[in-house]
Amino acid sequence: MAKRDFYEVLGVSKGASADEIKKGYRKKAKELHPDRNADNPESEAQFKEANEAYEILKDGDKKAAYDRYGHAAFEGGMGGGHPGGGFGGGQGDFSSAFSDVFDDLFGDFMGGGGGGRGGRQRAARGSDLRYNLHVTLEDAFAGMQKTINVPTSVQCEPCNGTGAEGGAEPATCPTCSGMGKVRAQQGFFTVERTCPTCSGLGQIIKNPCKQCAGQGRVEKDRALSVNIPAGVETGTRIRLAGEGEAGMRGGPAGDLYIFIEVAQHELFEREGTNLFCRVPVSMTTAALGGDIEVPTIDGGRSRVKIPGGSQSGRQMRLRSKGMPALRGGGAGDMFIEMAIETPVNLTSRQKEILREFEELSEENNPESSSFFKSVKSFWDSMKG
Repeated sequence: MAKRDFYEVLGVSKGASADEIKKGYRKKAKELHPDRNADNPESEAQFKEANEAYEILKDGDKKAAYDRYGHAAFEGGMGGGHPGGGFGGGQGDFSSAFSDVFDDLFGDFMGGGGGGRGGRQRAARGSDLRYNLHVTLEDAFAGMQKTINVPTSVQCEPCNGTGAEGGAEPATCPTCSGMGKVRAQQGFFTVERTCPTCSGLGQIIKNPCKQCAGQGRVEKDRALSVNIPAGVETGTRIRLAGEGEAGMRGGPAGDLYIFIEVAQHELFEREGTNLFCRVPVSMTTAALGGDIEVPTIDGGRSRVKIPGGSQSGRQMRLRSKGMPALRGGGAGDMFIEMAIETPVNLTSRQKEILREFEELSEENNPESSSFFKSVKSFWDSMKG
């Protein structure tokens, strides 16, 4: 049976570039692989045909010979039939051809570092750490400098982070020759795995440091000074670069992330940069009007004028007495919410005065009058 044209096999044009040929083969390799075509008995032969085509067309010299002589360029009789001689190997080197594409498809997942072939992993970066820091609302208002103790891994001093006794340089791994990866042939595939001896680092420690057992880092509590800016709120995240866990065998340290949680306050309730304070006001002050003193978050006090006839729930604003904006831009406001307080534990004389007042105040309660007029109208309509 005559062989099909190699360009046709890969689904590319005769003038295709090297990248187009590789892409064509990658597509065919995925499409025709026997493991994905168990119900197609011809898939293995088609897969080998695509491999043979790629083995020829990926090589510049072989491709040039094929373009000029076709399949005859690789038959035994062509050994002296053209200036370049025969190329032999009609079936091509399957493992070599597929390995090139295997590296492109899976190289990034087989050991990091240099990607593709070879290239050992870099020394492992340390993990990022999280620290939850609780602060008061006053601290969040003013900002602060706080020292925290963080349990973490730090670079081992005796070996200077190398993991080897005396700080000696690690030796090249004999299993992978420093590449960090090993290859094994499994059927049609050349499988690449992380080296089991050095765990992908490409180096081994012959004489591990006694202090860190070859890890290059040790557990230790660290005291760090943290600047808490004014205006932080619950959920604010502060990043300290390089203050996380130390890397393995001299690898770079991770980062430390500080998450702020602002405690609830007994006087103030916060919404963004605004503060709310519920202030009890006596019934007489609310009725007659007057002045009251209210606290502010900076520890000071402000005098607020209560208009006569104020009702419970009324709000009054104190501008710029709230929380500062985290990244500048001024401060929020403080809102005073009045809670009119009904007197308790009245004396006989006080009760007598209030009864007398009630008899004289029929026209002083407009909201009550309006409400009960509406109630009466409602009941009358229901009777009708």
